Amino acid sequence: MKVLKLIPIIFISLGIFSSTNTVYADSDDPNNYKVLSSTNKRLSITNVEALLREGDNLIKSGEIEKAKDYFDKARNLAKKLAGFYGDLNGSFKGLDARIPREMAEKGKNSLKIWAESNERLVAVYKSKNQPEVAVPLLVEIIRLMSPTSSEGKEAYKELVQLGFVETPYRGL
Repeated sequence: MKVLKLIPIIFISLGIFSSTNTVYADSDDPNNYKVLSSTNKRLSITNVEALLREGDNLIKSGEIEKAKDYFDKARNLAKKLAGFYGDLNGSFKGLDARIPREMAEKGKNSLKIWAESNERLVAVYKSKNQPEVAVPLLVEIIRLMSPTSSEGKEAYKELVQLGFVETPYRGL
């Protein structure tokens, strides 16, 4: 019986079990394995920025309709991101303070880029003489960024210029 217990020890000491197929933990950065942590992200603010840049390039080349499509895609993605970050922020409140802080920061960035997307769309609709489509986007900018922000103030000025509102804002 003791001999049977010694057999595995003998095999190990003689190296019968080869170590060539042994897998060791990789020392590479674990972020490389996260699908959405690479620079080729689809669901990210980086992708929203890329859509806006592509739209800007199309505007420069005179392709306004294609640019509008890119700005629309950027706006929709930014809107989704803001919702996702907001939902995660609320879900983790009171559980782990680090997560709501991160989600609040990411949510704030997505709101800002959402407003930027709206600004670009407003410019397109104004150039096409479609102020009725620009007005809701301007109101949304004010709601997203607040009337006291530089973006909010500029959006309200445009509402005055379009004749949608008459009272100029003299706030802070």
